[in-house]
Amino acid sequence: MSHFTSIKLEIRDRGALVAALKDLDIGEVEAFDRPQAIHGFGQRTRKVDIAVRGAGYYGTDIGFRRTADGRYEAVLDHDDQRQLGDDWRQRLLQRYGRHVAVARLANKGFRVVREEVRNGKLHLLAGRVR
Repeated sequence: MSHFTSIKLEIRDRGALVAALKDLDIGEVEAFDRPQAIHGFGQRTRKVDIAVRGAGYYGTDIGFRRTADGRYEAVLDHDDQRQLGDDWRQRLLQRYGRHVAVARLANKGFRVVREEVRNGKLHLLAGRVR
C-alpha cells in the first residue's frame, strides 16, 4: 500500500530550493505564500509550502514543507522515491548547494566564472566583480 513519506533535509533557503527543483526539471514547481494541498496516490492530500506537480510515480505531486526549526522536509508518496531514482536527494542537495554558494559569493562581490562536476562533486571558480 502506498503512503506519504516525510524526509528531513538540511535545506533552509526557500529561493535556492525552488531554483534547485527547477534545475532538476522533474515537474512544474509552485511556491505558495500559505500551504496548499498536493495529491498523492488514491487522492490522498498533504499541505506543503512548495509543490512539484506531476513529479511522482503515478503523475502525483511531491512537495516540501517548512518545519518549526526552519528546515524543509520532502513530502512524497512512497512510490515516488522509485520514480525519482535513488540519487534524487543527492542531485537536489547538489543543485541547492550551488544556488546557495552562488548567492553568497554574489553578496561578497564575486561571480562564478566556471563550474564543473568532477567525481560527483561540484567545483566553482569565482572571480571578483569589478
